[in-house]
Amino acid sequence: MNPLFLRLFDDAAIFPPGNVPMAAAVAAHRERRGSPLEPMLGPFICSLARWDELVAAAAGGPPLAVSLVTTSPELPAAPEIDIVAVEMVGATEAGAVTTYAEVPCGEITATRVAALRDAGLRLKIRTGGVRADAFPSEAELARALWAAVRGGIAFKLTAGLHDPIRHRDPATGFEHHGYLNVILATAQALQGYDIERALADQDAERVAAAVARIDEVLAKAVRHHFISFGTCSISEPVGGLLSLGLLPEDLR
Repeated sequence: MNPLFLRLFDDAAIFPPGNVPMAAAVAAHRERRGSPLEPMLGPFICSLARWDELVAAAAGGPPLAVSLVTTSPELPAAPEIDIVAVEMVGATEAGAVTTYAEVPCGEITATRVAALRDAGLRLKIRTGGVRADAFPSEAELARALWAAVRGGIAFKLTAGLHDPIRHRDPATGFEHHGYLNVILATAQALQGYDIERALADQDAERVAAAVARIDEVLAKAVRHHFISFGTCSISEPVGGLLSLGLLPEDLR
């Protein structure tokens, strides 16, 4: 499998707009762990407010790798749950596990990135939501990604990235970023190129072809920075890669 897609999809099934019930989401995640999709799957994402639900749903099964969205550095514990990362708005110092500090896209500057990096933190960037104003523009996201890559920090994205290519949702009218556009923009930032055009490109074949040309060395550097993104659907982003010929057919 292309290393660009390994552990790329963090499972946010319980969050809007998916809103899958906890027990069903945990069961589906564990089923995927035993399927050919496993190499692409990141941790299950859950908020601290729903911890008790998660513990009940996970009981009696194999360990569940979880990224916990929380406001507290104090972490709960349960036998079946392995907290592998923490995601916090305004985090200022790293905790016992990998810690992502969520920062509004427009506030991500070289100075802010340097402070987070020096504190041992990773960066979380929100790229969508249930309102139009939750989606940063190409220019805003380009500035944030440029600051992250040039500042040497790892980052994850969240929301609005089900489709591999930038597009306008016909139902809502929202302009969604594409995760392949982000991969391409990250690669171009590492090479010192302008990246806003890569984020804005809506030509699926052109973007897919450019991503397919990323060699193994550059792919490793891209994923050193772009760790993953949270998605309430795993099947949709996988289906997008299949439709573009970027995954083997046996993953259908």
